[in-house]
Amino acid sequence: MVLVSRPDPRAPGCCAPPRQSLGGRSAARIGVADETSKGTALTKTQIRADFPRAVREIENTWIKMPDGVRLAARIWLPKDAKSDPVPAILEYLPYRKRDGTVERDALTHPYFAGHGYAGVRVDMRGSGDSEGLCFGEYLKQEQDDALAVLEWLAAQPWCSGRIGMIGISWGGFNGLQIAARRPPELGAVISICSTDDRYADDIHFMGGAVLCDKLNWASAAFSILSTPPDPAIVGKRWREMWLNRLENTDPWGIDWFRHQRRDEFYAHGSICENYADVEVPVYMVGGWADGYTNSVFRAMEHLPGPKKGLIGPWGHKYPHFALPGPQIGFLQECLRWWDQHLKGVDTGIMDEPPLRVWLQDPAPPAPFRQTRSGRWVAEPGWSGKALETTTLHPGPSGLSDAPQGGKLTISSPQNAGVASGAWCGYGVVADGPLDQNGENGLLTSFESEPLEDVLILLGFPMLHAEVESNAPQANLVATLSSVSKNGRATLISYGVLNLTHRNGHASPEPMPLGTAVPIELRLNACGQRVAKGHRLRLSLGTAYWPVIWPSQSAAVLKLTNAKLELPLRGPRDIDAHLADFEPPETAPPMKVESDSKATYERSRRIDHVTGEESIERTQETGFVVHPDNGLMMRETCRETFRIHPDDPHSAVGICRWHRAYARGEWRIVLGSEISVRAWPEVWRVDATLIAEDADGEVSERTWSEEIPRDLV
Repeated sequence: MVLVSRPDPRAPGCCAPPRQSLGGRSAARIGVADETSKGTALTKTQIRADFPRAVREIENTWIKMPDGVRLAARIWLPKDAKSDPVPAILEYLPYRKRDGTVERDALTHPYFAGHGYAGVRVDMRGSGDSEGLCFGEYLKQEQDDALAVLEWLAAQPWCSGRIGMIGISWGGFNGLQIAARRPPELGAVISICSTDDRYADDIHFMGGAVLCDKLNWASAAFSILSTPPDPAIVGKRWREMWLNRLENTDPWGIDWFRHQRRDEFYAHGSICENYADVEVPVYMVGGWADGYTNSVFRAMEHLPGPKKGLIGPWGHKYPHFALPGPQIGFLQECLRWWDQHLKGVDTGIMDEPPLRVWLQDPAPPAPFRQTRSGRWVAEPGWSGKALETTTLHPGPSGLSDAPQGGKLTISSPQNAGVASGAWCGYGVVADGPLDQNGENGLLTSFESEPLEDVLILLGFPMLHAEVESNAPQANLVATLSSVSKNGRATLISYGVLNLTHRNGHASPEPMPLGTAVPIELRLNACGQRVAKGHRLRLSLGTAYWPVIWPSQSAAVLKLTNAKLELPLRGPRDIDAHLADFEPPETAPPMKVESDSKATYERSRRIDHVTGEESIERTQETGFVVHPDNGLMMRETCRETFRIHPDDPHSAVGICRWHRAYARGEWRIVLGSEISVRAWPEVWRVDATLIAEDADGEVSERTWSEEIPRDLV
């Protein structure tokens, strides 16, 4: 084994995780004058231990809930905080503070403590070392517990009574959700890679179509919440607590498939139900390689209180160590936010433009990037759409300035989407989109003439059309790419619409057969500079596997009056006056022993006898040991998605997680599997959980359910 210090900690959660081309092109006279871009290399991270205030750590303390259940908390704070109380920064997660986020926590919370805050990391009820049970994501119980935690923190002698919440993904979600409960102790939120709408813009659905990532997340959450607490923290009762979890933890994914439209299940925890509930200052952070970028724009449009938005090139990671680079001094940026809103210090952060984004330069397609060149630009606000747009029209002549008339017939084989990347990219493995020429013959594509000027896009591309369907339920997919002079095609954005959701997600309506109806399909937000001489490519299809599950039957769509509206961005004077972010800093990374056998594989297999295709993604951590607590861990995730190009009912997804923990003679192994089959009228969901200790099998449970498909 080798002793290493890793500045980029492992991510708990998801494993990072595949038609006919029309000839002819027409000139597209769109764009703005070119502007100089700033290429970038990876920024060296400065490791800080020389903090203004000396730090002490409370490895574990218990926070008692009103019903008697105790939550486990790890706290870093200034040594002199009792005589000079400080605000607290809470990160509240189910991802196991003892091992799941321990490396990331070591980079962040001691840094806050050294600058005059208490960094607090709490395991949610039923997770990690905390007592009780967790029965789902974002439940009212979770929020109620958080309110009790805030009250407890504010009452501590070392706390000033002011508290901020920070988190990425789940922790970003619940920061917003708890802010909507208006607890008096909460003074500000930093929400990273999160959403305001649990139905329309989360891992479950996209445009009303079911996301395949739902399967991975269902399996990941299932296995995480089935793990035991650490005996070193909870003592001999660890086994009783673990058995209680094993007996009462059901696969949440089954419940998710029971709710296929936007009902109260998803309205709960979606702050878009009433943005006015969130009155505290909110800093929304996202990345172009992540799955949660759109919410930053919506938050800037709708949140009523003080707010800022930041979008970098990053995947689903904290921006001080995220890839692709450049990383930024995000912890310093956080301190400016906390100082402003929790200490009343005017840091100037609210005098700066409210929205700042990394405008990406043209780049060849690549599933993994260390960096993405570009430059920082700013917007004085966001009203919901770009100030300037241009419209292009797909047709027999390609992608043209002028309407071309006629009908576009769209029908994809079920394996269209083979060049897509993961819906939620982590950036640290090759989970990004491939060369979009891999979709040739699968999606129907329309290209412009070479651009006569540089084109700068910022915002949401929109596809408008009248659509006629031969099936009551069908999906429409649109992708936008930049095609370089050498013919390689880089994905800029994509969007999906389940056509039964054309008038909303709460009450889907079957498509009227043989009758054209108007639709709007919004593609994901983008911030992209497209080079002079490149072509734009719009590709349309009825399938996008394995990003979304196939429709209930193979569909043929006919589009009339189709047009693509692109959000343009002209020069802004404020860009020239933007101060650079500071380089990234962190607290010292914890030492980790590893056998250096971490691997990631992503493959596509075609059975030339049956015609079936398989896409497989496998991630293996190898053995990892945390010397500070002596805990050894190993995790493996394997996803398999199979489909026949001619049969939407052949779709199968299987996700398997294997987790192992050991210290001395104590040993735990967990194996979980969830599979989903998409049949014409029902979803079939099967799950298995097997738990072992050093003496052998402890528990084996299985689940199986068929759930009627509800126009998805």
